Amino acid sequence: MTSSGDQKNKNWIVKIDLNNSGMPRQSAEVEQERAIAVYDLLEENVFCLDEKPGPYHLVLHLEGRHVHFDIRQDNDTPIIQFFMAMGPLRRVIRDYFHVCDTYYDAIRTKSPSQIQAIDMGRRSLHNEGTEILQARLDGKVTTDFQTARRLFTLICVLQSR
Repeated sequence: MTSSGDQKNKNWIVKIDLNNSGMPRQSAEVEQERAIAVYDLLEENVFCLDEKPGPYHLVLHLEGRHVHFDIRQDNDTPIIQFFMAMGPLRRVIRDYFHVCDTYYDAIRTKSPSQIQAIDMGRRSLHNEGTEILQARLDGKVTTDFQTARRLFTLICVLQSR
């Protein structure tokens, strides 16, 4: 019999890789967002496949207009791979990038209240993207909101040019 604590420890990501080879080097801001998202994700996440308990190694990469999810056991034994079309996320990602650029510029020149207002918009778009991602993963992967939020960040990192 597995205790609930043991079960919880099995349903999480212990390793994550972003396959963005062949892409140009990303800005310092994008690299920082990636590093924070990966760190936070590995520190605490809820990630569960109904048919196969974890812990999991997740590999994400873009293939055309899709994100390829390659989910493996922590020993790299393949479990499942699937593609998620980016169409439903494109608008929110485009808007999110625009607001992020505005935010990074504002940090250098705007007042704290202006920065805060822009950041609120940025967080709102991030949450919208997270909700769309959770809906797109429904039936394949179960996550909590914070895990999906960090995964949305990583998908944005893969999309950035």
